[in-house]
Amino acid sequence: MTRDFQADLALAHLMADAADAITLDRFQSDDLVIETKPDTTPVTDADKATERKIRELISQSRPDDLVIGEEYGAPDPTSDTSGKYYWVIDPIDGTKNFVRGIPVWATLIALIDPNHKVVVGVVSSPALARRWSAAEGHGAYLSANGNVAQRIRVSGVSKIEDAQLIYSDLVGWGTRKSAFLALQEKVWRTRGIGDFWSHMLVAEGAADIAVEPVLALWDMAPLDIIVREAGGAFSNIDGVDGPHGRSGVSSNGKLHANFISSLNSKISE
Repeated sequence: MTRDFQADLALAHLMADAADAITLDRFQSDDLVIETKPDTTPVTDADKATERKIRELISQSRPDDLVIGEEYGAPDPTSDTSGKYYWVIDPIDGTKNFVRGIPVWATLIALIDPNHKVVVGVVSSPALARRWSAAEGHGAYLSANGNVAQRIRVSGVSKIEDAQLIYSDLVGWGTRKSAFLALQEKVWRTRGIGDFWSHMLVAEGAADIAVEPVLALWDMAPLDIIVREAGGAFSNIDGVDGPHGRSGVSSNGKLHANFISSLNSKISE
């Protein structure tokens, strides 16, 4: 049976609406409950409540689909999805921002097909009043300040020297750190923003490359399809396409191969 990705996207928007109601209510709340996970990253009652709500909606509307979420476990997407479609959820991407009152955070929702390709994605950032979305073959869109969603496209910048590069920070680069620092001096402009917004700025054409050296699937899944449907490229830092490679690079496509090659040049020497 052919899957209706537009219907799945509509469902993802409903999930995002429900998530926004929970996260905005808890943002900057005096009684926000914050815990520390085993990996030392923070998790709040808002993260948990949001993921529970999204899982509930999936169970009601797509009971045969599987779910992978940051807070409540998951099957291994490379071996245990049994040929099924599966949803990938990050209830709050940017939890460290969330707990400090910085409005750069979002709920990430994606649907991945049995071949592990992302086919639907929504990134909802209610504190920034922005929501990005895409479905396979239907383009990428941005709704800002509650207005009707407009189609977005990546930039046409074709030279690294003219590119705006956005990254998270200098942690996690390992043997690539010197090459990455050299690239920062080569490009036109750099900014350290990190998380979902870096990649969405690439999809909008406001930035040309975004990179993060350490990420999980739920950090990247919807970013992948939104950037691709905007005409760009998404891979890991080794150049392997898709969101399964534990790191993320998005670009307008024209700069991708050059950036990946430059980032890995010191390693191959």
